[in-house]
Amino acid sequence: MQFYYRNQMPLRVLDECEFWKQQEEEHTVVIRELMKDLETEFFDALFEWETAFREAHGRVVRFIETTIRTTGTFTYELYRELTKLVSFCLEQSVQFIAFCNQLIQESEPIVNNPTAKVVMKHIIDESEYFVGIAQAVLYSKYI
Repeated sequence: MQFYYRNQMPLRVLDECEFWKQQEEEHTVVIRELMKDLETEFFDALFEWETAFREAHGRVVRFIETTIRTTGTFTYELYRELTKLVSFCLEQSVQFIAFCNQLIQESEPIVNNPTAKVVMKHIIDESEYFVGIAQAVLYSKYI
């Protein structure tokens, strides 16, 4: 994400949150489809993650709709809510990364499948990219 958006950064970070929550939701499906012989607890956890990402995506979309209706003008309260939402999305991604690392270490179908490990690491890399964006925005002067 480019940082030249300046006063439009809050809108841009919302775009990123919306995109990455949808991506992470789709990643849960990719993992389930690629590794059909996952242990039941991991398979079930992926459904829970899918639901959690769908709900987070919905929260972001609703916030975007609110922002659109305020013509992109951010009051202090709106900034505060935006910061809480971005922080939530960031923490959710951090937890998902930990879960994916757990899968790589503990799930036999992944441990024994080099291709599955590559896919998992790619999924982790993508979530880490979002974490980096969210942290940069949260700790910058643009939000």
